[in-house]
Amino acid sequence: MSRARKNLFPAVPQLVPTLSAGRHRSARRGACFMEFASFLAGERWSDSPNCTDPVLATLARAVNDTLSDGRRGELITDIPRVIGLRGDELRVGLVVALRAASLALPVASMERQRALAVGIIATLDALAELGINRPRARVAAEHAMEQVPDATAWAHEHLADWRARPIDLARHGCGAIVRTAALGVAQACIDDPDTLLARMLRESIEDVEAFLGRETTVVAAALEPATHQLATA
Repeated sequence: MSRARKNLFPAVPQLVPTLSAGRHRSARRGACFMEFASFLAGERWSDSPNCTDPVLATLARAVNDTLSDGRRGELITDIPRVIGLRGDELRVGLVVALRAASLALPVASMERQRALAVGIIATLDALAELGINRPRARVAAEHAMEQVPDATAWAHEHLADWRARPIDLARHGCGAIVRTAALGVAQACIDDPDTLLARMLRESIEDVEAFLGRETTVVAAALEPATHQLATA
Protein backbone atom coordinates (compact mmCIF):
# COMPACT_ATOMS: atom_id res chain seq x y z
CA MET A 1 0.00 0.00 0.00
CA SER A 2 1.36 3.45 -0.87
CA ARG A 3 2.37 5.97 1.78
CA ALA A 4 -0.27 8.36 0.44
CA ARG A 5 -3.05 5.84 1.02
CA LYS A 6 -1.78 5.00 4.48
CA ASN A 7 -1.86 8.68 5.44
CA LEU A 8 -5.56 8.83 4.69
CA PHE A 9 -6.17 6.93 7.92
CA PRO A 10 -4.19 8.39 10.84
CA ALA A 11 -3.41 6.47 13.98
CA VAL A 12 -6.07 6.39 16.64
CA PRO A 13 -5.01 7.71 20.06
CA GLN A 14 -4.92 5.38 23.03
CA LEU A 15 -7.34 7.58 24.97
CA VAL A 16 -10.61 7.57 23.04
CA PRO A 17 -13.19 10.27 23.84
CA THR A 18 -16.66 9.04 24.73
CA LEU A 19 -19.14 9.58 21.94
CA SER A 20 -22.07 11.69 23.07
CA ALA A 21 -24.77 13.85 21.51
CA GLY A 22 -24.32 17.49 20.59
CA ARG A 23 -21.29 19.74 20.26
CA HIS A 24 -18.36 19.71 22.63
CA ARG A 25 -15.68 22.32 23.27
CA SER A 26 -12.94 19.73 23.61
CA ALA A 27 -12.33 15.98 23.82
CA ARG A 28 -12.28 16.27 27.60
CA ARG A 29 -16.01 16.93 27.47
CA GLY A 30 -16.64 14.08 25.04
CA ALA A 31 -17.03 14.11 21.27
CA CYS A 32 -19.59 13.57 18.58
CA PHE A 33 -18.83 11.41 15.55
CA MET A 34 -17.60 14.26 13.37
CA GLU A 35 -15.66 16.04 16.13
CA PHE A 36 -13.68 12.86 16.63
CA ALA A 37 -13.15 12.69 12.84
CA SER A 38 -11.74 16.22 12.87
CA PHE A 39 -9.35 15.18 15.64
CA LEU A 40 -8.16 12.09 13.79
CA ALA A 41 -7.72 14.11 10.58
CA GLY A 42 -5.48 16.61 12.37
CA GLU A 43 -7.91 19.47 11.77
CA ARG A 44 -9.18 22.15 14.10
CA TRP A 45 -11.70 20.65 16.56
CA SER A 46 -15.05 20.92 14.78
CA ASP A 47 -18.20 18.97 14.00
CA SER A 48 -17.94 20.17 10.38
CA PRO A 49 -14.37 19.33 9.36
CA ASN A 50 -13.07 19.78 5.84
CA CYS A 51 -12.09 16.10 5.59
CA THR A 52 -15.68 14.89 5.00
CA ASP A 53 -18.41 15.75 2.52
CA PRO A 54 -20.82 18.23 4.18
CA VAL A 55 -23.96 16.15 3.58
CA LEU A 56 -22.31 12.97 4.84
CA ALA A 57 -21.14 14.93 7.89
CA THR A 58 -24.68 16.21 8.44
CA LEU A 59 -25.97 12.63 8.37
CA ALA A 60 -23.23 11.48 10.76
CA ARG A 61 -24.14 14.24 13.24
CA ALA A 62 -27.85 13.42 12.95
CA VAL A 63 -27.30 9.70 13.52
CA ASN A 64 -24.89 10.41 16.38
CA ASP A 65 -27.42 12.65 18.10
CA THR A 66 -30.46 10.39 17.63
CA LEU A 67 -28.89 7.07 18.59
CA SER A 68 -29.52 5.95 22.15
CA ASP A 69 -26.65 6.44 24.59
CA GLY A 70 -26.22 2.69 24.92
CA ARG A 71 -25.70 2.17 21.20
CA ARG A 72 -23.78 5.27 20.10
CA GLY A 73 -20.41 3.73 20.87
CA GLU A 74 -20.98 1.15 18.12
CA LEU A 75 -20.23 3.88 15.57
CA ILE A 76 -16.73 4.56 16.78
CA THR A 77 -14.97 2.15 14.42
CA ASP A 78 -16.66 3.85 11.45
CA ILE A 79 -15.19 7.26 12.23
CA PRO A 80 -11.86 6.83 10.39
CA ARG A 81 -13.72 5.76 7.26
CA VAL A 82 -15.20 9.22 6.68
CA ILE A 83 -11.79 10.91 6.68
CA GLY A 84 -11.01 11.88 3.11
CA LEU A 85 -14.52 11.11 1.84
CA ARG A 86 -14.95 14.34 -0.01
CA GLY A 87 -15.26 14.95 -3.71
CA ASP A 88 -17.67 16.85 -5.90
CA GLU A 89 -20.06 18.23 -3.26
CA LEU A 90 -22.93 18.39 -5.73
CA ARG A 91 -22.83 14.71 -6.63
CA VAL A 92 -21.73 13.19 -3.32
CA GLY A 93 -24.48 14.97 -1.40
CA LEU A 94 -27.11 13.59 -3.75
CA VAL A 95 -25.76 10.05 -3.30
CA VAL A 96 -25.94 10.35 0.51
CA ALA A 97 -29.40 11.91 0.53
CA LEU A 98 -30.83 9.20 -1.73
CA ARG A 99 -29.56 6.36 0.48
CA ALA A 100 -30.74 7.96 3.74
CA ALA A 101 -34.20 8.79 2.41
CA SER A 102 -34.67 5.36 0.87
CA LEU A 103 -33.98 3.60 4.18
CA ALA A 104 -36.17 5.96 6.22
CA LEU A 105 -39.19 6.27 3.92
CA PRO A 106 -40.96 2.96 4.71
CA VAL A 107 -40.86 3.45 8.50
CA ALA A 108 -41.24 7.20 8.98
CA SER A 109 -44.47 8.95 9.97
CA MET A 110 -46.86 9.99 7.19
CA GLU A 111 -45.81 13.63 7.36
CA ARG A 112 -42.15 12.71 7.01
CA GLN A 113 -42.93 10.08 4.37
CA ARG A 114 -44.26 12.79 2.08
CA ALA A 115 -41.17 14.92 2.56
CA LEU A 116 -38.85 11.95 2.05
CA ALA A 117 -40.71 10.80 -1.07
CA VAL A 118 -40.32 14.29 -2.51
CA GLY A 119 -36.64 14.13 -1.62
CA ILE A 120 -36.16 10.76 -3.30
CA ILE A 121 -37.88 11.76 -6.54
CA ALA A 122 -36.05 15.08 -6.70
CA THR A 123 -32.72 13.39 -5.99
CA LEU A 124 -33.27 10.71 -8.63
CA ASP A 125 -34.15 13.41 -11.16
CA ALA A 126 -31.07 15.45 -10.24
CA LEU A 127 -28.75 12.45 -10.59
CA ALA A 128 -30.28 11.63 -13.97
CA GLU A 129 -29.86 15.22 -15.10
CA LEU A 130 -26.19 15.04 -14.15
CA GLY A 131 -25.79 11.79 -16.08
CA ILE A 132 -25.11 9.71 -12.97
CA ASN A 133 -26.41 6.15 -13.13
CA ARG A 134 -26.75 4.39 -9.76
CA PRO A 135 -28.78 1.26 -10.61
CA ARG A 136 -28.73 -0.39 -7.18
CA ALA A 137 -29.57 2.87 -5.41
CA ARG A 138 -32.41 3.51 -7.85
CA VAL A 139 -33.84 0.02 -7.28
CA ALA A 140 -33.69 0.54 -3.50
CA ALA A 141 -35.38 3.92 -3.82
CA GLU A 142 -38.14 2.58 -6.07
CA HIS A 143 -38.71 -0.35 -3.71
CA ALA A 144 -39.04 2.06 -0.78
CA MET A 145 -41.59 4.17 -2.66
CA GLU A 146 -43.62 1.08 -3.61
CA GLN A 147 -44.12 0.41 0.11
CA VAL A 148 -45.79 3.81 0.65
CA PRO A 149 -47.94 4.41 -2.45
CA ASP A 150 -50.00 7.22 -0.92
CA ALA A 151 -46.95 9.30 0.01
CA THR A 152 -45.35 8.56 -3.35
CA ALA A 153 -48.46 9.66 -5.25
CA TRP A 154 -48.61 12.84 -3.16
CA ALA A 155 -44.95 13.55 -3.92
CA HIS A 156 -45.39 13.06 -7.67
CA GLU A 157 -48.37 15.42 -7.63
CA HIS A 158 -46.43 17.97 -5.58
CA LEU A 159 -43.51 17.84 -8.01
CA ALA A 160 -45.62 17.87 -11.18
CA ASP A 161 -45.03 21.55 -11.82
CA TRP A 162 -41.75 22.04 -9.96
CA ARG A 163 -38.24 20.67 -10.27
CA ALA A 164 -35.24 21.74 -8.23
CA ARG A 165 -32.00 22.37 -10.06
CA PRO A 166 -29.34 19.86 -8.97
CA ILE A 167 -27.12 22.62 -7.60
CA ASP A 168 -29.97 24.06 -5.50
CA LEU A 169 -30.96 20.64 -4.21
CA ALA A 170 -27.37 19.87 -3.24
CA ARG A 171 -26.82 23.20 -1.51
CA HIS A 172 -30.13 23.58 0.27
CA GLY A 173 -32.05 20.31 0.14
CA CYS A 174 -29.77 17.35 0.79
CA GLY A 175 -28.94 18.37 4.34
CA ALA A 176 -32.64 18.70 5.15
CA ILE A 177 -33.33 15.31 3.56
CA VAL A 178 -30.77 13.45 5.67
CA ARG A 179 -31.86 15.18 8.89
CA THR A 180 -35.48 14.28 8.15
CA ALA A 181 -34.44 10.70 7.42
CA ALA A 182 -32.54 10.31 10.70
CA LEU A 183 -35.37 11.81 12.76
CA GLY A 184 -37.90 9.74 10.84
CA VAL A 185 -36.15 6.53 11.84
CA ALA A 186 -35.37 7.62 15.40
CA GLN A 187 -39.03 8.44 16.08
CA ALA A 188 -40.52 5.58 14.06
CA CYS A 189 -42.75 2.98 15.71
CA ILE A 190 -40.37 0.09 15.07
CA ASP A 191 -38.68 -2.33 17.44
CA ASP A 192 -35.05 -1.33 16.84
CA PRO A 193 -34.55 2.13 15.36
CA ASP A 194 -30.91 2.23 16.49
CA THR A 195 -29.90 -0.63 14.20
CA LEU A 196 -31.54 1.06 11.21
CA LEU A 197 -29.88 4.39 12.06
CA ALA A 198 -26.45 2.76 12.21
CA ARG A 199 -27.18 0.96 8.95
CA MET A 200 -28.19 4.26 7.34
CA LEU A 201 -24.84 5.84 8.15
CA ARG A 202 -22.76 2.81 7.20
CA GLU A 203 -24.50 2.22 3.88
CA SER A 204 -24.16 5.92 3.06
CA ILE A 205 -20.43 5.70 3.78
CA GLU A 206 -20.21 2.62 1.56
CA ASP A 207 -22.05 4.43 -1.24
CA VAL A 208 -19.65 7.37 -1.10
CA GLU A 209 -16.63 5.07 -0.96
CA ALA A 210 -17.87 3.33 -4.11
CA PHE A 211 -18.77 6.59 -5.83
CA LEU A 212 -15.33 8.07 -5.17
CA GLY A 213 -13.57 4.86 -6.13
CA ARG A 214 -12.19 3.99 -2.71
CA GLU A 215 -11.83 0.22 -2.72
CA THR A 216 -13.42 -1.53 0.23
CA THR A 217 -10.53 -3.99 0.55
CA VAL A 218 -8.01 -1.15 0.63
CA VAL A 219 -10.02 0.69 3.26
CA ALA A 220 -10.38 -2.40 5.42
CA ALA A 221 -6.65 -3.10 5.33
CA ALA A 222 -5.72 0.50 6.07
CA LEU A 223 -8.16 0.76 8.96
CA GLU A 224 -7.42 -2.56 10.65
CA PRO A 225 -4.99 -1.19 13.29
CA ALA A 226 -7.19 1.83 14.00
CA THR A 227 -10.33 -0.27 14.17
CA HIS A 228 -8.72 -2.63 16.69
CA GLN A 229 -7.64 0.24 18.95
CA LEU A 230 -11.08 1.85 18.80
CA ALA A 231 -12.88 -1.38 19.50
CA THR A 232 -10.72 -2.26 22.49
CA ALA A 233 -10.29 1.21 24.01
